[in-house]
Amino acid sequence: MTAFVVIDHVDQVFPLPNGQSYIALKNINLEIRKGEFVSLLGHSGCGKSTLLNIIAGLAQPAAGGVLLEGRQVTKPGPDRMVVFQNYSLLPWLTVRQNIALAVDEVMKHLPAQERRDIVEQHIDMVKLRQAADKTPGKLSGGMKQRVSIARALAIRPKLLLLDEPFGALDALTRSGLQDQLIQIAQEHHLTCIMVTHDVDEALLLSDRIVMLTNGPESYIGQIIDVPFERPRERMAVVNHPNYYALRSEIVYFLNQQKRAKQRKVKQAAIARNGLEKINLEIGFVPLTDCAPLVVAREMGFFQKHGLEEVTLSREPSWKAIAEGVTSKRLDAAQMVAGMPLALTLGMGGKAPTPVVTGVVLSRNGNAISLSKRLYDEGVRNLADLKGALAAAPDRVHTMATVHPASMHNLILRYWLASADIDPDHDMHLTVIPPPQMVATLKAGNIDGFCAGEPWNTHAIKENIGFVIAHDLDLWIGHPEKVLGVREDWANQYPQTHLALVKALLEACEYCDDRRNRPQIAELLAKPEYVGAELEYIRAGFLDPYDRGDGKPPEQLLRFNQFHIDITNCPNRAEGLWILTQLARWGITPFPRNWIEILDRVRRMDVYGEAARQLDFPDLEPNREPFALFDGTVFDPDDPIGYLNSLRIKREIRIEEIDIDHPAIVVAA
Repeated sequence: MTAFVVIDHVDQVFPLPNGQSYIALKNINLEIRKGEFVSLLGHSGCGKSTLLNIIAGLAQPAAGGVLLEGRQVTKPGPDRMVVFQNYSLLPWLTVRQNIALAVDEVMKHLPAQERRDIVEQHIDMVKLRQAADKTPGKLSGGMKQRVSIARALAIRPKLLLLDEPFGALDALTRSGLQDQLIQIAQEHHLTCIMVTHDVDEALLLSDRIVMLTNGPESYIGQIIDVPFERPRERMAVVNHPNYYALRSEIVYFLNQQKRAKQRKVKQAAIARNGLEKINLEIGFVPLTDCAPLVVAREMGFFQKHGLEEVTLSREPSWKAIAEGVTSKRLDAAQMVAGMPLALTLGMGGKAPTPVVTGVVLSRNGNAISLSKRLYDEGVRNLADLKGALAAAPDRVHTMATVHPASMHNLILRYWLASADIDPDHDMHLTVIPPPQMVATLKAGNIDGFCAGEPWNTHAIKENIGFVIAHDLDLWIGHPEKVLGVREDWANQYPQTHLALVKALLEACEYCDDRRNRPQIAELLAKPEYVGAELEYIRAGFLDPYDRGDGKPPEQLLRFNQFHIDITNCPNRAEGLWILTQLARWGITPFPRNWIEILDRVRRMDVYGEAARQLDFPDLEPNREPFALFDGTVFDPDDPIGYLNSLRIKREIRIEEIDIDHPAIVVAA
């Protein structure tokens, strides 16, 4: 069904007296169907009314826009009527005259008698016949609000906007008006958007509840589908078996936001002006996609942004990277995408170490390689691999990945499970540092591995392996490497952190200009960086990619992706998918407070500020369902339902993770 209202990537920014600006709303993207009732819910200051004013045309967004039936909203109009909390009635006019004022203005083309009939009809609709000739001063608060609703509906708007319409009323009056609004909305198939603080009101009235996070940079944190059938009655809603579960989920979201607000106040006091630290030690693992770090150092981007001396520390493994950052030996590091989340949650039974990422450094770049022995046995695809496993039940087949929280591990497991191969029961998975993959495969200690380049190409060139699948077969554009720093480091050195992200953003842009790739490949081949043969590094990075399966090499323009198509955004929906996979395989619990965890780890505020200062776009991709190669849909509004739907998984632990007080773990 075509959307009736489209809120398209709306930002709202307000100037501050000190010359700076306040970003109230960030990347609000929402579609509303005709006849739908949507509530906007969140704490005070989250931008609910600001968004409603933009939809009404009372304010213009700083970016993005609103479409109503395909036409852009640029100013107020009678097709959108707003019901305010303060009634907005003219005190010297009667009920009838207040309603008639709107009808006569908007419907001048109708005969006078027809306009009078419309006024009387709406007086009866809100049950105010006996008060029709009274002025507002002689009406109760509930009656005034009914006049306001009647006036709005009398001009037959396409969209009814309600800004906390019942917030100032007593409980009894409020419930009566809510019931009346339900009846009117159902009878007239109204499309409504309502701002509210009241959880029960939202559940009673809404088809969907859109929950906004705290400002600044408020965004849609979660959308709740309300499953109660219409026509809707209050007691039927309250007695519905899902009512209290939904209510609990909404209250939980609001409590997360309350905690986040308290924490941000503490952090703001720590920040200081200027670059607090200019000499940095940054860790990396020798892989082709460490290119942004190498480029930032060699091309002077670090120095450009005030980081005078940056040492790149070549680490032997991702385990060493994690140790270096958590022990404070390293200021920052290139990390596999899931590592900041896993460390923050306390992977492997260790105490949580909050780690944040303000930029994705690369996407794609991995492949699943199998031994040439399996190729010689006829294995060409996943179905063949399953057959080979079934044909040798007494043999333990071993696959290697680079780290439990890496996309290599998570996607390899996903790929196997899609064919009903249990990666822990039907195979043996082990962790090996990337530079050791080829030697271990050559020794016959593993049957294959999932790793980044140049190690797959190295195995092919030595004629000991072939690529059965690569990232562009499995999940095009998945996050691969990120910048990771400890949260306390980011709080202590906020301007240094921002400068580091800016330098790496510019380096990423440089890496995705293919005219620069020959030069970058030669830099990567140096022994202090990747230290591999130049032809191995160029495969996929610059030259056509050879799978080692006898077919002609393919030109894969996005095999290594560093900047295009919002590569660098630490997308929270992708982070949420990673959290589900970490929980799926028992690597970490799934955090019941996932919105709070994602906000702390995947720092959209840092990324956005860095991007804006560089005049780069700072949009976050649409928060909408997506699927990998097998077509299984991941809905970011229902991660637990997604987890429960997966056939092969370990026992799922769902816990509230209090990373500020790690001894406190609350099972959900």
